[in-house]
Amino acid sequence: MLILASQSRYKRQQLEVLGLGARSIAPDANEALLNGETLREASARLAQLKAQIISRSHPNATVIGSDQTAHLEGETEILRKPGGFERAFGQLMKCSGRTVLFHSGICLVHPAHPPLTHIETTRVTFRQLDEDTVRRYLEKEQPWDCAGAFKCEGLGISLFERVASNDPTALVGLPLIALSRLLRQVGYPVP
Repeated sequence: MLILASQSRYKRQQLEVLGLGARSIAPDANEALLNGETLREASARLAQLKAQIISRSHPNATVIGSDQTAHLEGETEILRKPGGFERAFGQLMKCSGRTVLFHSGICLVHPAHPPLTHIETTRVTFRQLDEDTVRRYLEKEQPWDCAGAFKCEGLGISLFERVASNDPTALVGLPLIALSRLLRQVGYPVP
């Protein structure tokens, strides 16, 4: 049995791309940062924590944990899911002309192997955005449940100057290239 330690519809859709049917279970995990922890480190630790929480109640399952943190380059404040128009507008205006780092951590817990982790960092450089452009975008896409206040798999891609990553799927939340590699390492059948 394959379990995704998340209720994210975006991550479930990503697994469907690989033809992997997975049960989704939301872990009850404390996502607070540890003292002195970088956002990159936090994404890996939280991915592992989420996978291990679900693995405890499903010890014979293969569990995928994931977590993503985002922040403006040179800053440590996390860009969270905005939840509504005003916060999304403020986030995107702050990102205008700047680079945002997205750290996508994954952890695979398999009953016969030690946990395997991977972190993929994606650099997103936004073009200069004006208020009207941001308003139009938010009214059309309403990305209230997306870190950074955009959907790169939709109209949000038009807000970017460039994207740099070894795994283009990582920006959605689940780096599928790395996940496929980890699944093969534990002998889980992937195409």
